[in-house]
Amino acid sequence: MQSVTVLGSTGSIGVSTLDVLARHPDRYAVYALTANTSSDDLFSQVIEFKPQFAVLRDEGLAAKFAKRLADAGCATEVLSGEKGLCAVAAAADITMAAIVGAAGLLPTLAAVEAGKKVLLANKESLVMAGQLFMDAVAKSGAILLPIDSEHNAIFQCLPLAADEGIKAQGVKRILLTGSGGPFRATPIAELAKVTPDQACAHPNWSMGRKISVDSATMMNKGLELIEACWLFHTDPATIEIIVHPQSVIHSMVEYVDGSVLAQLGNPDMRTPIAHALAWPERIYSGVSSLDIISQARLDFEAPDEDRFPCLRLAREAAIRGGTAPAVLNAANEIAVAAFLDGELAFVDIAKVIADVMAQTSIGEPQSLRDVQSADSEARLLASDIISAKTQAQYVI
Repeated sequence: MQSVTVLGSTGSIGVSTLDVLARHPDRYAVYALTANTSSDDLFSQVIEFKPQFAVLRDEGLAAKFAKRLADAGCATEVLSGEKGLCAVAAAADITMAAIVGAAGLLPTLAAVEAGKKVLLANKESLVMAGQLFMDAVAKSGAILLPIDSEHNAIFQCLPLAADEGIKAQGVKRILLTGSGGPFRATPIAELAKVTPDQACAHPNWSMGRKISVDSATMMNKGLELIEACWLFHTDPATIEIIVHPQSVIHSMVEYVDGSVLAQLGNPDMRTPIAHALAWPERIYSGVSSLDIISQARLDFEAPDEDRFPCLRLAREAAIRGGTAPAVLNAANEIAVAAFLDGELAFVDIAKVIADVMAQTSIGEPQSLRDVQSADSEARLLASDIISAKTQAQYVI
């Protein structure tokens, strides 16, 4: 029996993780569940899975939540804030790191430093602090397993452990697939009028709103490119992004002998979650079998960087290195939030990120504090740029 902490249990990855865990009560026990503000969803999960701990970010909300649990006769202890998140992340045998965005960095790093088996769904941890993060993995002996369907597919297509690097395994290139999101075929001239609801209507995957917007801009694929460089000890030139609308092939690996290995499956995150939970074994995930006959066809195309400028910005950040990816991620988080709040046009997301990248000094971080400083500076600058854009719209 292994104990599992689910960071971000009320999000789409967290819900899928609990679905898989519920299918294997003889193998896994839920140790802790955490959420940001979704206390109602967390309450239902705690009542069902009865973890030892539940964590909410806000101390006041956590206090009310603790009383609610006590009134329901539930003995789960409630913690709060970053300290609580880090504590439960470091205590279980397995930690699912599924908090979205930069907020997931410190709890995920806490699990790594404790030498745990870490299931990495929070790509921002590697995007922001790649070298520092991987150094911590090496020092602690933590087991780091990718949950993003693309990185998990690559991991499955490599014959050896991911930390041995790809060149020694005869790999020529990595083919990172992406669906192209909801606007793959939308005329570019129409993108300026895109609404948040339209951007969040992904054709294949059910995801949170922030990640859905990242898919619509294909920034998620850019962040995944940066993450793949760290996970598989390679460089951006080795990774090619390919648009694959059906989301059946989750990624491919090409070898120097001409072989190309692909991992296929229905677009359901329970597959990579189950794979990583049980690795190196296999367990049932609840995902239906892929009907390749009814699927009938698989299409591929090169991404259009005029349509998806975030891809170019992410690759540039990956090549520059240092704090550039952290700046990219911070600017993107602020711009996406502004778009979802109706303060920024969809096409201006990339423009804000480009402006922030152009106006920010890039250095080589020597500590986590350097990463956090670059993150904070980029967020402030992005907010100022968005505020200026908003005010300009109302100048008569």
